[in-house]
Amino acid sequence: MPVIAPLRPSARAGKVPSPRSDSETAATTAAAGTTVDHLTETYRAHYRSLLGLAALLLDDTASCEDVVQEAFIRVHSARSRVREPEKTLAYLRQTVVNLSRSALRRRILSLKLLSKPMPDMASAEEGAYDQLERDDLIKAMKGIQRRQREVLVLRYFADMTEAQVAETLGISLGSVKAYGSRGIAALRVAMEAGR
Repeated sequence: MPVIAPLRPSARAGKVPSPRSDSETAATTAAAGTTVDHLTETYRAHYRSLLGLAALLLDDTASCEDVVQEAFIRVHSARSRVREPEKTLAYLRQTVVNLSRSALRRRILSLKLLSKPMPDMASAEEGAYDQLERDDLIKAMKGIQRRQREVLVLRYFADMTEAQVAETLGISLGSVKAYGSRGIAALRVAMEAGR
């Protein structure tokens, strides 16, 4: 089916505009941002890793899906700003990180307002060995600084390079290395103290 090009502003009445070349069409598509299909494919292909990223940052599996879905909705509505389609996943990851931060802020505020204390230990039914190890790791992760935790999660769980982590968090490469090494050291100390 032939594509009919819209009239250009410079076209005079009565003149038929020339069809757009392939390079003009590609430039228009790039200026419009990533496509819905590309965004949807990226979201589907990386859904589990985005969900895992939110789970490690939030430590609350109940709200992780909400955060990941909200990230998709926000990137979808702002997809015209994603000029390079290969950066779609980076936009999704950054949005998941930002939404996780917001969720943590809301949770901290609600915990301050709650009068009853939260239980310290899981029930006996949830006490499988691997679950206990995971709980120890999560507890240790909670004990390190927020930025160290974000760097470790993005670097080792999301399997991002140091440069990608720096771009995602908006910090320098040197900061990523420093937060990473300090985070690992702090995590090691916290894990040994918990045993």
